[in-house]
Amino acid sequence: MTAHTRETTSTSHVSAKTAQDKAGTLIEALPWIQRFAGTTMVIKYGGNAMVNDDLRRAFAEDIVFLHHVGIHPVVVHGGGPQINSMLGRLGIESEFKGGLRVTTPEAMDVVRMVLTGQVGRELVGLINSHGPYAVGMSGEDGGLLRAVRTGTVVDGEEVDLGLVGEVVGVNPAGITDILDAGRIPVISTVAPEILDDGNGSGPTTGQVLNVNADTAAAAVASALGATKLVILTDVEGLYANWPDKSSLISSLTASELRAMLPKLESGMIPKMAACLKAIDEGVERAHIVDGRLPHSMLLETFTTAGIGTQVVPDEEVNA
Repeated sequence: MTAHTRETTSTSHVSAKTAQDKAGTLIEALPWIQRFAGTTMVIKYGGNAMVNDDLRRAFAEDIVFLHHVGIHPVVVHGGGPQINSMLGRLGIESEFKGGLRVTTPEAMDVVRMVLTGQVGRELVGLINSHGPYAVGMSGEDGGLLRAVRTGTVVDGEEVDLGLVGEVVGVNPAGITDILDAGRIPVISTVAPEILDDGNGSGPTTGQVLNVNADTAAAAVASALGATKLVILTDVEGLYANWPDKSSLISSLTASELRAMLPKLESGMIPKMAACLKAIDEGVERAHIVDGRLPHSMLLETFTTAGIGTQVVPDEEVNA
């Protein structure tokens, strides 16, 4: 009897401590919730968070949490692993030049199908398992994204990548319609090709391009006047001296990032360039967050210490 009483008392003590810790976390989040309620946050979804079932469910929970504390999340996603898998199943070979996939018309059909018809639908379904929140759309819908064809340079020579593009224009009306209806937009990154007129408003060619999800997310965040751009990736953040794990950078300015950009590992360049573009175009904060850690997005947004790396405008530091 005594032993049972002691066990119950010990258990209740542990439970009370756990409850207090949870309450402390909620209180710590309060000023951040107050600050960001009513603002728009653009989240680029990809990497391990996209292919691991537990992480996929955690991501959907995070998005619903943001929605219920008054933040307006907008999800922009790619789907490289799923595209690779489908191309393999269909026996379509992928050629890479300078680390970038050459996208043939045959491969583009698969990209379009996988991003909009598979990855986007699965994510909408995960979010909507918590309620009727998410609405799927692609960069083609309502002329949301506009892109021009782009190549790359390998060994000093221009290389044609086929149907690969760079986002040069965003028409956010379709997104704002969904947000105004109290829903969560989930956007797949394919975009109509336009003839480049220098200001992103040239005529369309009738072709659809595969565009980088990081840069597309930055363009969407800028067009929406978002408070935050959050890019999920497969590393803890930006390192000053990769692979020295102790050199993780918690926060840096746009100027500091601009100076570092040419020296970064190739895989980090599109992500950090997207962060820089977002800050240069008026987004208040851009974050690189480890998508391999469940709920990392919430930790970065709602805790004082945060995790990952944030990029801030120069004037904020100089003020």
